[in-house]
Amino acid sequence: MSPFLARIREKVGGDLLVLPSVSAFVFDDEGRLLLARHGDVGLWAAPGGGVDPDERPEDAVVRELREELGIDIEVRGLFGVYGGPDFRVVYPNGHQVSYVIAAYGCAVAPGSGLPVPDGVEINDFRWVFERETSELSMTAWSPQVLPQAYAWWREHAR
Repeated sequence: MSPFLARIREKVGGDLLVLPSVSAFVFDDEGRLLLARHGDVGLWAAPGGGVDPDERPEDAVVRELREELGIDIEVRGLFGVYGGPDFRVVYPNGHQVSYVIAAYGCAVAPGSGLPVPDGVEINDFRWVFERETSELSMTAWSPQVLPQAYAWWREHAR
């Protein structure tokens, strides 16, 4: 949790907050998507996180991947902004959040190396083809966004 969000939580407790966030849909040259297992809920999803005050969403997605998986990414494009009931989360500590997620198509930056989970927010990762996503226990919102992410990659792959 960012210091900014921690200060808000001190005031509102676990009450529902609507928060801007970002997700990186990072594809490799084979068309596999980088998914991360989130330590707080144990579910798979594209990596990402909250946008800090005065931070550009595109900068936030780069920062989040560096913090959570130790990799640098190239943002190739915004393919959607999502929200609604499937994007509401109640965390184990009782905090409620309704996320509005900016979804970016990305690639690993040349020379970045392999992802390494931070062991706090992310405790595992894998590269998956679209047909393999149904085998994973995923966040409620992932099935809404993943087909559009793979479609974006097919259209923009270089």
